[in-house]
Amino acid sequence: MSNTQSQQLMVEWHKINWRKLESNVYKLQKRIYRASQRGDVKAFRRLQKTLMKSWSARALAVRRVTQDNTGKKTAGVDGVKSLSPVARLNLVSKLKLGTKVSPTRRVWIPKPGTDEKRPLGIPTMKDRALQALVKLALEPEWEARFEPNSYGFRPGRSCQDAIEAIFSAIRLKKKYVLDADIAKCFDRIDQEALLRKLNTFPTIRRQIRAWLEAGVMDGKYMFPTSEGTPQGGVISPLLANSALHGMEERIKQYAETFPGNRENNRSGLSLIRYADDFVILHEDITVVQRCKEIISKWLKGIGLELKPSKTRLAHTLIEYEGMKPGFNFLGFNIRQFPVGKYQSGKNTNGKLLGFKTIITPSKEKKKVHYEKITRIIDAHKSAPQEALIKNLNPIIRGWANFYARVVSKLAYSELDKLIYQKLNTWAKRRHPKKSGGWVAKRYWHTMKGENWVFATRKEGLILTRLLTHADTPIVRHVKVKGESSPYDGNLVYWSTRMGNNPETPKRVATLLKKQKGKCTHCGLFFLEDNVMEVDHIIPKSKGGKDEYKNLQLLHRHCHNTKTANDGSPGTKSGCKSAKPKPTRRLEKVADKWVMRYA
Repeated sequence: MSNTQSQQLMVEWHKINWRKLESNVYKLQKRIYRASQRGDVKAFRRLQKTLMKSWSARALAVRRVTQDNTGKKTAGVDGVKSLSPVARLNLVSKLKLGTKVSPTRRVWIPKPGTDEKRPLGIPTMKDRALQALVKLALEPEWEARFEPNSYGFRPGRSCQDAIEAIFSAIRLKKKYVLDADIAKCFDRIDQEALLRKLNTFPTIRRQIRAWLEAGVMDGKYMFPTSEGTPQGGVISPLLANSALHGMEERIKQYAETFPGNRENNRSGLSLIRYADDFVILHEDITVVQRCKEIISKWLKGIGLELKPSKTRLAHTLIEYEGMKPGFNFLGFNIRQFPVGKYQSGKNTNGKLLGFKTIITPSKEKKKVHYEKITRIIDAHKSAPQEALIKNLNPIIRGWANFYARVVSKLAYSELDKLIYQKLNTWAKRRHPKKSGGWVAKRYWHTMKGENWVFATRKEGLILTRLLTHADTPIVRHVKVKGESSPYDGNLVYWSTRMGNNPETPKRVATLLKKQKGKCTHCGLFFLEDNVMEVDHIIPKSKGGKDEYKNLQLLHRHCHNTKTANDGSPGTKSGCKSAKPKPTRRLEKVADKWVMRYA
């Protein structure tokens, strides 16, 4: 290909009307969702075929894995880490079902807070794009069918939604709980059972089977994959959720056998699942024990079993067989405490409950978080104070935001005290011959009436300050509506929820509300799988200030286009250089909602 042709193709990629493409694909996805809701199999399969053949869907799938996804620079077995605009267009034209599948590349990543490592299977860029295309077609079908209390790896749902569902299930009644975990869920799913459950048309079934059986390269050695679905693939979370679909309904069917009102029995027995972690809640211990047997048998049908070391029976208020009251789930501790009549709430009949349900960050997660902070402080023994603050702030902000929807005030206070003590030791070590008072005045200041602020100061002005956990306000989380989905067409509701998500940085949330959930570049609503970035309207290189009136929230791809056109440093001939920066850091490759902010 000549240089002229290459430049033309490069320009063509950047001039694609992404607004039109996204609108076309979303309309088809919405129709698939509605057809699946009403059980019209013929209609949604026809629409799925139309979507996967469309140029719009293929282009969006390629853009998602080459530009939007945080793992876009993680190579598969072919060594390809990134694609130029020319290569992206070529991939779009070649993207179709039935092409040869490459094995995945084995990468081991540490599990947070443990010595264990989790295996990832990294597909090639081509397979990732094809998986993204299939996911565009399959996800709306399954979103219309998934159970209301399934929250993991689903668009628009989060850990906080699962925790709020548990709170709603136990806030008026003390209950027994089965806190369970499925052993090596991704690695052991029966592939034949999964394919039968997907029950899709032959072309997609053959393609998914090829991915499942592609094998994995660990170094120079090839290993077969006769079971499981590899973690690391774009479509793997959807496949795992599809395999586990039906657990909640199986438990509800058991509840229908109880004497009394059928609907009350169904609502009184709860199964709340987040990926492969789930809890079962009921007032009667024999019911919970029977549910454990039922679920164990159900899981065997898809080649899975409960993990004994992470499965336990407990009670939310009292000790049970030597086990302390309460349980941990998704990093939260859920427990009920006995209280007097002046602190107790009332049930629907006006009777005093005698207890209060309290949800806090778990001790294990607080310990892991503090250890991470101490490692950063120890690694900056001789670094400037400003560098230490800039490294600590994102860690503190992210953790505090995650737990800001539960009772975290005490946990925040404890962590801030521990961090102060650690920073005080850090500061004194740097000036062993100075007094404690001198050290305190050197590193801690008064800011807006607040004393003991760890910050840098120049000519009387605070330049950078360390955030504290207590800076984050505690706000009650609003659970996602029942069976709602981003494919139901209610884009105003979903864009509003994104702004209220506890993991959304304050700056991003503020801009989302200011822009009413829309990207200012393309005018489209932000969707759950979109990557959003904060952009300076007037670039800082041209004198733009870091203030809200000069900030806007854009899709990552819109940000790339805008940056290329405004002549910011690092751009040439209207596009960013295709040459990737060298990196040794393994990035996540799951196709999930990620936000980067300035």
